[in-house]
Amino acid sequence: MPSKHLSTGQLGENIAGHYLEKRGYRILARNYTNRTGLRLGEIDLIALYKGRIVFVEVKTRVKKGEDALPPEANINRDKLRKLARIANVYLQETKQKDRAYGFDAVTVLIDELNGKARVNHLPDIFL
Repeated sequence: MPSKHLSTGQLGENIAGHYLEKRGYRILARNYTNRTGLRLGEIDLIALYKGRIVFVEVKTRVKKGEDALPPEANINRDKLRKLARIANVYLQETKQKDRAYGFDAVTVLIDELNGKARVNHLPDIFL
């Protein structure tokens, strides 16, 4: 269950970050947003995996019964467009425009009854 000190989203991002690190990803940034100009949005996690930058969208839900909507239901075309725009800014700001990169999603479904989390990693959500 989400603690009193962490929101559901923050808890999910922590779980996702730990999950990715255990699989060889190195977290470079959390909750990245552009520093100048119009705020374009936020990237939950930015990681390095096998020489490639991976921009990670994390979606978390607390399951409150049998008919819980899956967290990935909140990843839509508009969200992906925003993710691509802010990723481009990150690559420019960090002078890595020529580096290989990709987009993953990690979904976290927390069971309200037992507090256990089910993690689903969706690599390469852009084709």
